[in-house]
Amino acid sequence: MDLKTLVEKNDTKAGRYFDFFIQFLITLSLIAFSLETLPNKSDELSFWLYIIEVFTVIVFSIEYLLRLFVSDNKLKFIFSFYGLIDLFAILPFYLTSAIDLRSIRIFRLLRLFRAFKLLRYSKALKRFRSAFHMIKEEMIIFLTATIFLIYFASVGIYYFESSVQPDKFSSVFDCMWWAVATLTTVGYGDVFPITAGGKIFTFIILILGLGIIAVPTGLISSALTKCISDEKEEKVSDKLKT
Repeated sequence: MDLKTLVEKNDTKAGRYFDFFIQFLITLSLIAFSLETLPNKSDELSFWLYIIEVFTVIVFSIEYLLRLFVSDNKLKFIFSFYGLIDLFAILPFYLTSAIDLRSIRIFRLLRLFRAFKLLRYSKALKRFRSAFHMIKEEMIIFLTATIFLIYFASVGIYYFESSVQPDKFSSVFDCMWWAVATLTTVGYGDVFPITAGGKIFTFIILILGLGIIAVPTGLISSALTKCISDEKEEKVSDKLKT
């Protein structure tokens, strides 16, 4: 078995062990990252968290270099989604270790990209990717319509409420927070209409918001069902061939 098969394929025993090992380290690094935020940590805990950080970064760095080495198109891999995720997962360690500046600590947020590394190993998430690819045109139209609806809701509530609540609905841009919270049916309650026209308008927007949630849910469910069905047909076809 060559190196490329080990790193990029998980249909072999060694490839699966490699994937499970990387997934374990990703989970371990995320737990360690969370533990680092605890106040009043003991020196011993801080030491072991640092050891875990160093070890996982070394392994992730080796993994990144291996994937780059076995890649057929190295430039394409570097700028690919997974290539950037793998790079951002290790980059903060080298940046914050080389320069101990308070402003550079913002790069430590990039450690959260280690969670995205799990995307590489999940069959379920691959189905979601295939499903989104199937309905990408419908989703683009839906998102465009949603943006227009948010703007329409912002303008509408501005004309109803700005004169009576100038501190909360002072401009269309201020109204966009209310529009997003209402269309998503979150309803935080910090900003709400008090005029009759504003309340009626809000009711209409709430009804439209229920549709906004239902439409993508239906599209994704249908696409996932199609992906699962295609996978089952492919497996049956492979068995018949063998």
